[in-house]
Amino acid sequence: MDQDYSCHLETPSVDDYLRLRRNAGLTPRSAAAAEAGLPNTVAGVVIKSGDLAVGMGRAVGDGLFYQLVDIAVEPAHQGKGLGKTIVSRLLEALRRIAPAEAYVSLIADGRANELYAQYGFEPTAPASIGMAQWLKP
Repeated sequence: MDQDYSCHLETPSVDDYLRLRRNAGLTPRSAAAAEAGLPNTVAGVVIKSGDLAVGMGRAVGDGLFYQLVDIAVEPAHQGKGLGKTIVSRLLEALRRIAPAEAYVSLIADGRANELYAQYGFEPTAPASIGMAQWLKP
């Protein structure tokens, strides 16, 4: 990450969260869902170019289990090391607050597994297979 960017250990605002998820191609979320979920962030990173948030990531968890979520970088700012900065800062924060036996997981979309592998993340299959479900009203 070069000097054109600044890294902040904070939770993204609702507006930045919604915009960055949308622009980075992640599943869109509603403002109500963001307002409910963002306060549960245990570690957050926001990358800014000037005053504009151009990247973010969060960790959520309960003290024993954590998940890295919402790692997103504006397309115009991708390929500049911002994703690496986000992941490394989140892991640094978790190492400060979590016990040594804490389990950290994530879901890697597309080729993002190549980024996460640089930080020691490994596929869990075939021993474990991630499963998910969307709750619908």
